[in-house]
Amino acid sequence: MAYGMSNILVYGSIFNGPRNLINKWAESQFTPFQGFWGFISDMLKCMMCTSTWVGFLFGIFVYSPIHEFIGTPIYFSWFLDGMFASGSVWAINSIIEWFEENRPTK
Repeated sequence: MAYGMSNILVYGSIFNGPRNLINKWAESQFTPFQGFWGFISDMLKCMMCTSTWVGFLFGIFVYSPIHEFIGTPIYFSWFLDGMFASGSVWAINSIIEWFEENRPTK
C-alpha cells in the first residue's frame, strides 16, 4: 500500500495539478507558510521522502505492522512504520528502476 500511494503521489498524473500548485506556492515569496510548502514540494519529488510520511500516516490511521509483529509501544511503532515503509518502497522502486534501465532492446 505504501508503494502504491507513494508512486501515485510522486509520479501519478492525477496529482499533476496539486503538485504544480504546491510548487508555485513554494516558489512564491508572497505565500504564507512558504517554508511548509517548500518542504511539501521537495517531499513530493522524492519516493523515499514521500514513503516515509505515507508510512507514518498509514501506521497511525490504517495499520501498524511494527506494533502488531514486534509489540513496540504504539507511539514508537508509528515512527518505525515510517522507516519500514521508506525502506520497503526504496527497495521496490530500485528493483523497478533497474528493470526499466536494463530493458532488452529489439
